[in-house]
Amino acid sequence: MIIPVLDIKNGIAVSGKSGNRDEYQPLKTVFSSSSDPLKISEALKKVGAQEIYIADLDAIEGKTSNLDLVSKINQILPVMLDSGTFDPESVEDALQVSDKVIVATETLQTLDHLDKILRQCDKERIIISIDVVDNEIYTKHLKLDFQILRQILEEHQPSQIIILDISNVGCEAGINWKLLNHFAGLESSIIFGGGVTAEDILKLDGNIIDKVLVGTALHQGKIKPAF
Repeated sequence: MIIPVLDIKNGIAVSGKSGNRDEYQPLKTVFSSSSDPLKISEALKKVGAQEIYIADLDAIEGKTSNLDLVSKINQILPVMLDSGTFDPESVEDALQVSDKVIVATETLQTLDHLDKILRQCDKERIIISIDVVDNEIYTKHLKLDFQILRQILEEHQPSQIIILDISNVGCEAGINWKLLNHFAGLESSIIFGGGVTAEDILKLDGNIIDKVLVGTALHQGKIKPAF
């Protein structure tokens, strides 16, 4: 039900709010006295984590990458990786170091690239992330709305999609249930991230949301590790 989240920057786990990456600080977590992603991952596995979501912030921002580190984590827990992939080649590279690869609207450059990714790559290992800021799809390169995106998802039926409410990341504001109305009835399994609280966990019944991404509340010990 819960997928733990690790954001990695310059080789360490970091945390912040609302996607303001320049302000992220080393992660303080109840699972480790260190911000070392390997130690945190090992601790999460010991308490029952089945997989882990990793955002390689350096790669997403087009700087360096932490893919060697991600590869080591993937030997501890299966990694679903957001490293800023945007075409089949970058997806295949990311699949070399992770279990599944996230293709996010933030870094996707063209809809043609998305079509090629879903046709050419192993669709069972691809997760589409719908990044949302202030209730609008967040993308750096495209003009994209919920209607267009839903049509694409209905056509390709990816096995999993993430709805990531970036505005609420690290804020513990609760699940933005209205966002889910855009995706009701899809065949894809839905993972929700951004502001998830302990109260939200109690409301989940599997009808709409299958799993949740939890970072801040989990690492602060406010949500029990029910993996």
